[in-house]
Amino acid sequence: MLLKHATPAVGYRENYLKIDENGQEVIDGAALVIVEKEETETNIVGSEEMELNIAHIFEKIEHFTQIVSELLESGKAMFKELSNEFEERLISIHKEQMEKWQEEIKELRLLDASNEEASGILHNARYVLQNPHIDS
Repeated sequence: MLLKHATPAVGYRENYLKIDENGQEVIDGAALVIVEKEETETNIVGSEEMELNIAHIFEKIEHFTQIVSELLESGKAMFKELSNEFEERLISIHKEQMEKWQEEIKELRLLDASNEEASGILHNARYVLQNPHIDS
């Protein structure tokens, strides 16, 4: 199996590799000669300018990769901070709502106790009004 393998180093070279039965890459001698010949021909035709252009592209790739990496890291940090703030705020809202409902329950119990007391007084008053002869 013959693979075209690009190796970005100082310049850009193409090596032709074979994969042996153990899965190891092996350089094919015939292909190496052809590549060396192609590189020699390329060197004759403005090789330095091409190498500079390619090196410049590699610098752009490295710079862009660095920017993307920094954006990913800052984005992750921002989302983590935002997530923490969201969690804290949601817990705070929950706590406030629970306190409101607890207060509402307390007020309802006080109102119920007051109503029960008033109901008892009214019941006693009704009994007294319906049976006036008991007191006399």
